[in-house]
Amino acid sequence: MTRLVIVRHGNTFTSNEMPRRVGGRTDISLVESGIEQARSLGRHFKKEEIIPDAVFTSELKRTRQTAKYILDELSSKLSPISRSLFNEIDYGPDENKLEEDVVARIGEKALKDWDSEAIVPNGWVFNPDEMIDAWGNFSAEIIQEYPDKVVMVVTSNGIARFAPYLTGNFSAFNANHSIKLKTGSYGIMDFDNEAWSVLQWGIRPK
Repeated sequence: MTRLVIVRHGNTFTSNEMPRRVGGRTDISLVESGIEQARSLGRHFKKEEIIPDAVFTSELKRTRQTAKYILDELSSKLSPISRSLFNEIDYGPDENKLEEDVVARIGEKALKDWDSEAIVPNGWVFNPDEMIDAWGNFSAEIIQEYPDKVVMVVTSNGIARFAPYLTGNFSAFNANHSIKLKTGSYGIMDFDNEAWSVLQWGIRPK
C-alpha cells in the first residue's frame, strides 16, 4: 500500500497582520507560529509513526521551510524534492491583496464556492482539470517509484484540495469533509493496489 501524506505549510502571517491572498507569485517565509506548526507536525508524525520515505514540496519558501522543520523533528536525512506542480495557484488580480479587497471584487459567494466546491472565481489564473490530471500523473509516478512507501507532499491550500479527486468520487469526499486544509494541517490518502481512498483529512496537531 502506497500512502500519500498531504501537508499544508505553516502560517505566513502573524496574529496582528491582516491576511492577504498569497498565491504562487508571492514567495514569503513562515513566521514564528508557522515554524512552530511545522515542528508540531514533525513531533506528531514521529509519535504516530508516519515516517516519509520521500518528501516533495513546491518551489516556494513556505513549503520548503515547513518540510525542513518536519524533517528536523523526525531526525530525517531526506532531501525534499521541489516541484512546480505543487506551487500555489495564481490569484490573478487578487494576488497578494487583502482578503477584504478580494471579497469586494469577487463577492463572498465566490469565495465560499471556492472553499466548498473548488469552483475557481473569475479572474484567477488556474485550470482545475489540469490540476486534477497533474495529481493523477503524480500518483501514477509514486505508485511505481514508491510502492508500499510513505510519500509526503508539502503544498498550499489551493493545490491540496484537488488531491481527493484521485479517489474518483470527489462528491462523496466533499460530502464528509471540508476540502480546505488549514495551515499546519494534513490529510492521508492510501492506495490499496486498486484505488485511492481518503483515510484522514484536516488533522491539525496541537
